[in-house]
Amino acid sequence: MDRYSGRLVATLARSRMLHAALLFALASPLVWAQAPQQIETTMKKMLAAAESGSLADFVAAGDASFQAGMTQALLDGVSAQFAPRLKQGYTSTFFGTLNQQGYNVYLWKLEFKDGKDDRLITMAVKDGKVAAFFLR
Repeated sequence: MDRYSGRLVATLARSRMLHAALLFALASPLVWAQAPQQIETTMKKMLAAAESGSLADFVAAGDASFQAGMTQALLDGVSAQFAPRLKQGYTSTFFGTLNQQGYNVYLWKLEFKDGKDDRLITMAVKDGKVAAFFLR
């Protein structure tokens, strides 16, 4: 290999290492993003309550408006659709947080063990209380 080829190879190697380092730096926050433990626990308790159909458990972490607006009939509809899938197992992956109109909105991907469509969980929280919870 002549001197020119050697320098070209070295330059390409440095360039690839730089690209790899940049990719790692940009992707790292996404890989290591975590919801606060209390928020994660609340989300999982709400999924368990949806699975079992327990209205009291589902609204326990909610604010007054959330508790008043959620009915057993609404929860029964959610439970009928998702309880069988939740019972088979799932994996939740935290995506991040949005600030919207004074609320912290937490986002998770919900992958079911049945291999069918994933869902997006959005949970809006203000002053430590859940104001909204959606499975989309």
